[in-house]
Amino acid sequence: MKHLSKLALAATLAASLALPAMAGDQPGKDVSVSPIKGSPANAWFQHMVLQLGLEALGYDVKETLEADFPAVHLAVASGDADYTFNHWKPLHNGFFDKAGGESVMTRVKAGITGAGQGYFVDKKTAEAQGIKHIGQMSDPKVAAIFDSDGDGRANLSGCNPGWGCELVIEKHLDDYKLRDAIQHDQGSYFAIMADTITRYREGGAILYYTWTPNWISDVLVPGTDVVQVGVPSDGGFDPGFAVNDVYIVANNDFLKENPAAAKLFELLEIPISAVNAAQVKLRDGENSLEDFRRHAEDWIKDNQAVFDGWVAEAAKVN
Repeated sequence: MKHLSKLALAATLAASLALPAMAGDQPGKDVSVSPIKGSPANAWFQHMVLQLGLEALGYDVKETLEADFPAVHLAVASGDADYTFNHWKPLHNGFFDKAGGESVMTRVKAGITGAGQGYFVDKKTAEAQGIKHIGQMSDPKVAAIFDSDGDGRANLSGCNPGWGCELVIEKHLDDYKLRDAIQHDQGSYFAIMADTITRYREGGAILYYTWTPNWISDVLVPGTDVVQVGVPSDGGFDPGFAVNDVYIVANNDFLKENPAAAKLFELLEIPISAVNAAQVKLRDGENSLEDFRRHAEDWIKDNQAVFDGWVAEAAKVN
C-alpha cells in the first residue's frame, strides 16, 4: 500500500456508547475492517459515525487510511481498504470507473445528500463591478482587481490536485478561454483559504472555490460577505458544478462476506446540517482524532433511537 498514507486512530478513546439490546449478538465479532478517506479533514465526522456503528456490531475497525481520491478508489477496488464514506457522485465518477467500477465495488448508499460547490466573490466587488460569472474575468480591468501576485491575472483560490474539483476548474479555464485571465492557485487548500480570508478582512477583493459541507461559508457568509458567481450561460445562472451526494462505497467481496456491515451501510443517513455543524468545531480547533470521535458520539447521543435502530436491524441480517 505504498500509495497510501496512514493515520492511526488513537488506541484508547472515550468510553464506548451504550449498545441496543439487539446488538448483543455481534455479527462482526473477530472481523477486522479497514476504512479509507480522502485527505481533507472534514470527512472525519461521517467516517466516525459509521465506525461507531460498525463497532456496535462487533467489528474491529482498524486504522483509517488517508489518500488522495484516485488512490482512495483504487484501494477500495483492490481490497487494500474495505470501504470509504467519501465518494462524491458525480464528482468522483471518473475515479470510480477507472478503478474498476461496479465489477469490484458498490456505491451502497448516499449517506449525505445535497453537497454543493461553486465560485464566490466578495459581495462589495461583485456589486460594484456587476460580476455574475467568471467569464467576466476576461476583462483585464476586472481581473486586475483580484490580482494578488502582480501578474495581471485574477487569483482564484482553488482546489487541490487529486480531489476531483480541480479537474472541473481546469476545464472551465479551457472551455471559457480564461487561462490568460485567471490563475488557479493550488496547494494546501485551507492554507490558501486562510490567506484569502485575511485578504478579505484587510479590504481586498477575493475569488475562490469552495463546497458544502465545509466551514468556509461560516466565515465568509454567502449573501453577507460574499456572493456566488457562476460560469457563462445563456440560460440563467449556472454554478458550473453539479450538486453531489456523498456515498459509502465498499469492496464487493467485503459486502458479500459481511452482510451486517452491508446492511448498516444501506441504512446510515446523516443530515448535511449535522456535517456542517461538525465543520464549525473543526474550524474552531477541535481537530484531533479524539475530537472527531467525540463529535460523532455527541451526534449519536442526540439521535440514539435512530442509531440503535440501524444497529439492531443490521444485526438481524446475519
